[in-house]
Formats: sequence, C-alpha cells, structure tokens
Amino acid sequence: MSLLTTVVSYITSLPTIIPSLFLLAVYAYTMGLFPSRNAMPVAGRTILLTGATEGLGRAAALLLASRGANLVIVSRNVGRLEETISLLKAAASSPNQRFYYISADVSEAGYADTVMAETIAWNKGKSPDIVWCVAGMSTPMLWADAQEDSMAASRRNMDVNFFGAAEMSRAALKEWLAPENSKGKDAEPKHLIFTASVLAFFAVAGYGPYTPSKWALRGLADTLAMEVGLYPDNPVKIHVVYPGTITSPGLERENQTKPEVTLELEKDEPAQTPEQVAEKALKGLQKGEYFVPVSLTGNLMRCGVLGGSPRNNWLVDTIVGWIVPIVYYFVLWGMNSTVATWARKKGHPAKYVKQ
Repeated sequence: MSLLTTVVSYITSLPTIIPSLFLLAVYAYTMGLFPSRNAMPVAGRTILLTGATEGLGRAAALLLASRGANLVIVSRNVGRLEETISLLKAAASSPNQRFYYISADVSEAGYADTVMAETIAWNKGKSPDIVWCVAGMSTPMLWADAQEDSMAASRRNMDVNFFGAAEMSRAALKEWLAPENSKGKDAEPKHLIFTASVLAFFAVAGYGPYTPSKWALRGLADTLAMEVGLYPDNPVKIHVVYPGTITSPGLERENQTKPEVTLELEKDEPAQTPEQVAEKALKGLQKGEYFVPVSLTGNLMRCGVLGGSPRNNWLVDTIVGWIVPIVYYFVLWGMNSTVATWARKKGHPAKYVKQ
C-alpha cells in the first residue's frame, strides 16, 4: 500500500516537476553543459574583428588569440590598436600566430571594402575565415526630449551599429561567395558574426536612438541566413550575439545620456564583464548557434520573439517559446507600472532636472 501511495504521489507531482526539469535542461543547454561538435574552430584561422580596442571587442580578441587565432583588428585609435596588438601577442598560444591592425571608422561609407582589401593583402591573398562585427555605441535618451537631439543620436547609432556592420558583411560576402572562391559544400564554412543586443528582443523606454539599429541587424541577419543558401559550394554561417549590460567604457559613455527612468527599469539586470560575454559568446558560436544569447535571461528572451528566425534547437526553442509569453505578461505589467508610477511622481519629462 505504501508503494502505491508513493507512485500516486509521484504522478500527482509531475505537473510541478516537469516544468522544473525542463527549465533545468534549458539552463544546462544554454550554459553549454551538453557536449557537441566544435562548429567554429578558431586555431590557425584568420579572424577580422571590428571594435577591438575596448570592451567586448578587446575581450573577444584576447580570447581568440589565446585559442590560437590570427587576428586583424579594426578601430579608429592607432595608439589603442598598437596597445591591443601587444596584448594579443602576449595572449597568443603559439609563436606562429600573426596579428595586424587597421585604423578605420566603421561609420564612414565605403570603409569596409578598403579594410577587406588590406586584410586580404596582409593575409597572403586569402580572405579572413571569420568576420566578427563588434563595433557599436549606445546613446540612450527620451525620444521626444526637447533638450536632446534624439534624431541626430539615432542617425549616429544607425551609422555605427547597423551600417558599420552591414558594410562589413557585404564586403566579406562578396569575397566569400564569389564563384572563383567556391570550395564545395563540404568545405569548412566561413562565419559572419553580428553583435546586437537583448534590446532587439525586448525594447525599453529610453533606448529609442539605439534599439532600432540592433533590430535592423537582426533583420539583416535573418535575410542573409536564408540568402547564403543560394551558394551551397561557398558555405557561410551567419550568427548574431546578443549581450545585455556589459561593464565597459561604452557603458560609462551611455550612462552620460541615459534617462533616470531607464536606469530604474534596468536596475535588476545583472551586468557581465566583457570577458564573461566573450567566453559565453564563443561557446555559443562553437556550438553552432545562430542567435547566441550570453545568459539564461537572454536565451528566454530569444525564444519569446523568434518569429521566422532560424532556431538553435527546434524542440527547446518551441517549448520555451510557449512559456515565455506568460512570463512576459508579468514582466510588461511590472515595467509599465514602473513607468506609470514614475510619471505620477516626477510629472512631465520636460520638467525633469538633468543630472
């Protein structure tokens, strides 16, 4: 009789146990606890990386150097580029690794073709194996704030975040997909990596000048992920990395214009170091993920808004996608309540005292 009671108790507890086990499995999958084939080896390969002299860009460059990659790093400041090259040489795992820098402004029209040509010339006539577009900026402010030029900020963010990456992607794909560069469908694929933001999954008040540039990257990536299928003998994989808050000089700059209500809305989001984001991003890339979240929260957000985007795992993504809208009901209720309370306490935004 006690055995029957135990079995009945177990069966009746399944509705509460199964969701917990499933979320545990999702967490384990996200954290890379399930072994898988390395879908993006980097040792001995040449990687072109923009925004490489600070924050995530520098952390990613150092991590890749420690894993045996050759690197071409791109940024504007020559002094910081030279400093970063020294750090890369110190981090290298082999004396045979090669490093090179190019000073360029990713917001300038036509920059990418020049950078790509210089990279190929340095790389003995070969195009890079991996291109990772990290360069970016964020200028948060209230969209209708009469004291701030949100349109000018939006154009600048779009130039750096979207067009900077878009131009580089076109320069890379023109090389990789050219008929003379066909290597066959079984060749090691090239990899194009965009860097977006979790704000491309979930918009937050105050990020009007920034968020659209990251949503645009996601749209471009979805388009290219399908389009490269037209070139089966020139295999290319597209990826998008989705960081949240990163403790970096970029965060310090964006906080200079960030509205107080935005700080309040995102106060509970745990920040990650550039090194943490780089490590988790590389794990996701080497697992072959298309959308690469760098936290459990980011992964849940990803599953909630996939639409027609490619999936990392059809089963996991679909089931989590059913659950997330329920969670979002409470999240949105909480955030909109915070905004409404803020408005009652602070009054019209035009009356806010600038900090």
